[in-house]
Amino acid sequence: MRATSFCLSLLCCLLPLTASAQLQPLSDSEMSSISGQGLFTVSNASLNGFDFTRIGLDADVTLNANLANIRLGQYTYAPHNGSGADIDIGALNFGCSDGTAASRLVQITNPYLEFVYQDGAGTGTSTGQRQIVGMRLGFDGIAGDIGTKIASLSGSIRIDAGSAGSIDSNLDAGGGKRWDGTCGGCALSLAQVGAVKAGDANGPSRDFWISMLKTPVQFQAAPGMPAPAVAQAGIWLNWRDKLSALNLTGTLPLNNPPGH
Repeated sequence: MRATSFCLSLLCCLLPLTASAQLQPLSDSEMSSISGQGLFTVSNASLNGFDFTRIGLDADVTLNANLANIRLGQYTYAPHNGSGADIDIGALNFGCSDGTAASRLVQITNPYLEFVYQDGAGTGTSTGQRQIVGMRLGFDGIAGDIGTKIASLSGSIRIDAGSAGSIDSNLDAGGGKRWDGTCGGCALSLAQVGAVKAGDANGPSRDFWISMLKTPVQFQAAPGMPAPAVAQAGIWLNWRDKLSALNLTGTLPLNNPPGH
């Protein structure tokens, strides 16, 4: 329930403010000069026995927000319990302040919610009816500076640290479940990263999403991207495209949202 509330709260941050106005009739000639598109888009897909319904917010959004003490998927996981939660993030700040207005902005393209279904045979039910097995919240694109203090996470993430190497949960012997940010042979850890930059000169990062699942699911690949790692049951975070470390000191950059 907390995980669902977190994702819905984050999605609400992306919704534009509602405007109201008195409706006025338009003539045929006036209508012919007007074009537009719906705010939401709905699409369906199938993969490996799962059906997917995606509801997208067809918009570009500027986001400046500070989130703190995020603990999602809190339950006992015997193989590697870690801090007791799938996602344990002390701070996640969308935007960084350096004295200019533009520096605080994170650009997000087409946020979406995607629901995952499986028929009764696949879920072990006797009714044969389709069952919802989970959902994910993601963005088609995200670009900007993001402050992070990650204690541990379950997921597939790769952060490029330039000449210092990279931080990659796919190298974790436990498969990225309850990952504490270290791995055999890695010189760096998540605790050293205080901020990341999403996107580069070639475009935004294209594969950020968080899923909440009852069973492992292989999600579709983002356009131009390889297939992501299988998302495991519980809470799972995926973020590997065009993600680079802004510092390796563990320092969380200042971010003062408007009005503070």
